Amino acid sequence: MNIFRFAGDMTHLISILVLLLKIYATKSCSGISLKTQELYALVFLTRYLDLFTSYISLYNTLMKLVFIGSSLAIVWCMRMHPAVKRSYAKEVDTFRHYYLVLACYVLALLVNEQFTFREVCWAFSIYLEAVAILPQLVLLQRSGNVDNLTGQYVLFLGAYRAFYILNWIYRYFMEPYFTRWIGCVAGVVQTALYADFFYYYFISWKNNAKLQLPA
Repeated sequence: MNIFRFAGDMTHLISILVLLLKIYATKSCSGISLKTQELYALVFLTRYLDLFTSYISLYNTLMKLVFIGSSLAIVWCMRMHPAVKRSYAKEVDTFRHYYLVLACYVLALLVNEQFTFREVCWAFSIYLEAVAILPQLVLLQRSGNVDNLTGQYVLFLGAYRAFYILNWIYRYFMEPYFTRWIGCVAGVVQTALYADFFYYYFISWKNNAKLQLPA
């Protein structure tokens, strides 16, 4: 494992911890898109089908369990926990995410590295992760003001993808048989979706002001 992959994993983990801190400490999920969280849960469930059939390392197994478990826990809290559920802005979180699921499923059937059940599911998870943040970004734009923990959650989530791009560049030059081009292209698309958010986050940090996104 190279330093970029490790940094990507850690920033991804930090983003989840920040979100869990927001939910459990404040008993609120205001500013958080349930639809994005459901998409991420679907991403991890379809990507890690090899969890109990292929062992790579203890680190790899633990990270898979953490991502699956945390995503399901977040969805459960937003749907079932009485206090958290009341704070969910359903009327703002209206992005039709099932269109993303359908489009990514069709794309995975058409464009994959090998037409097998596991590889199609892997490709589907990669495509879906690339666009899963869209409901969250749309919700933030509609709500305008972004609280600190929500802003940090999205920031670390975007940083995770940026580190993974560096990881793929490193592996391309260091590993002669590295050919996961589907993940690379989807990762670039996903990182590009964060560009607008990164810009406004930097401006607010530079001016020491509250993060605000244009409607």
